Amino acid sequence: MADITFYELPGCPFCAKVRTKLDDLELEYDTIEVPRSHGERTQVEEVSGQTGVPVISDEAHDVEGMAESDDIVEYLEETYGGA
Repeated sequence: MADITFYELPGCPFCAKVRTKLDDLELEYDTIEVPRSHGERTQVEEVSGQTGVPVISDEAHDVEGMAESDDIVEYLEETYGGA
């Protein structure tokens, strides 16, 4: 099991942006696809307090339920970009 868990909805452009960054950085991660209905997204809501995606958790850095694609991409770049 990877340290990073990525909650996404297939076809979501914001999720695709995060997935691209994860792949560009060659990070290992687990994916959880959330249901299309917000009312059924209990798993991501438990982690982040909201039903929107994308959301990531990173056990290695005590990050749980980070939302907003721009914030996630910035976090990944700062944490794993090596720049």
